[in-house]
Amino acid sequence: MKKILNKIIQKLGKENYEIDNHLTSSDIIIILKERFFQMMRGFLLKFQLKKTQGIIFKGKKCKIKHKHKISVGKSLTIGDNVEINALSKRGVTIGNNVSILKNTIIECTGVIRELGEGLIIGNNVGIAQNCFIQVRGMVEIGNYVIFGPGVSVFSENHNFQDKNIPIMLQGANRKGVKIEDDVWIGTNVTILDGVCIGKGSIVAAGSVVNKNVEPYSIVGGAPAKLIKKRE
Repeated sequence: MKKILNKIIQKLGKENYEIDNHLTSSDIIIILKERFFQMMRGFLLKFQLKKTQGIIFKGKKCKIKHKHKISVGKSLTIGDNVEINALSKRGVTIGNNVSILKNTIIECTGVIRELGEGLIIGNNVGIAQNCFIQVRGMVEIGNYVIFGPGVSVFSENHNFQDKNIPIMLQGANRKGVKIEDDVWIGTNVTILDGVCIGKGSIVAAGSVVNKNVEPYSIVGGAPAKLIKKRE
């Protein structure tokens, strides 16, 4: 049974993936039962999306709005209680073998007077539990990116230069956020508007990233500063 399951998982896009040998037959049956119901919910979702190429596993109590603006590649897993509001100018594009786990929120538009730009998520991306991705400016997430639990991404900043006008009425600027390939973002990291995190970088848990991160850097702190280069 384990060999068959390994082959199925690998065909879904997980390269060189093998389940733990400590899993018993009872454990596997429980997992397969859960996956079956997730697949059934995902099957119903497929027909409402703009484009999809593979299998979708959808958890319980998810709230997905403006589904016609979402394009999905092969093998998408959506955990329980995930919320996705895809209303945006360019929609949401999700690559192959992506996981968006429990309680994560992706919010592309807050107020309809100005829609968010859009979101691109690459291939082989894992977004852990309780993450928040605010899409106002364009948000681009590359391939092989890891989000730890509780990561927050903000792609908008409020203007506040005029002291005589309430901040709420001064509008906002939207530079967007870009996270390049092979980046590991630790637990409870906050990424602010205008930031590009370079390829192969690591952001330490609890950091606040308000400036660009050069490729292959390890950064940490609030605000995040260079700890060392991976080279």
